[in-house]
Amino acid sequence: MGPHGLRAGVMAKDNQGGDSGWMQFIRELFKTEIYKRSQGRLVRQFTCLAIWVAFALAAYRMYELRNYLFLNLPQALGYVFGRGVEESLASGAFKSLPQALGYAVPGLVLLVGLWIGFRVVNLATFADFLIAVEAEMNKVSWPSRTELIRASMVVIVLMFGVMFVLFTYDFVLNWLLSKVLRVTIV
Repeated sequence: MGPHGLRAGVMAKDNQGGDSGWMQFIRELFKTEIYKRSQGRLVRQFTCLAIWVAFALAAYRMYELRNYLFLNLPQALGYVFGRGVEESLASGAFKSLPQALGYAVPGLVLLVGLWIGFRVVNLATFADFLIAVEAEMNKVSWPSRTELIRASMVVIVLMFGVMFVLFTYDFVLNWLLSKVLRVTIV
């Protein structure tokens, strides 16, 4: 064990392949096995679900905006590259391309997002983190229902107390500035 602990030695062994971190990440995205299948399942499933929801919302938003994103594609490309490009794209074989892109691109974003969500929660370092999170959450002693209600009531009462004190300070200072010092406050 070195001066940085046991994990530093393991990480150094993992990085001896000569590949950059990005290459390892790309290689990991194309694997299909599940890392430590039985550990941290609940946290990993909810994290994967959250990633899927984010990509599904992005794909749905792209699908909603397909008229703006893809149906005006010839005009946008004509503006960037010149009028000839716009005319060639607006007629002929490319006429149905923007409409097809309006469905294909959101679908592709959704499929890629589903795969990325599945793979990210199975990356070794991220999966180990999620496993540790679930282990720590199992150690938490959660309050009973009565303790939760009592603590919530204390917080709510204190919030209203602080609100009343701040309102009083504001009212008194406002009165002092307007009546005594004759300063107009907007």
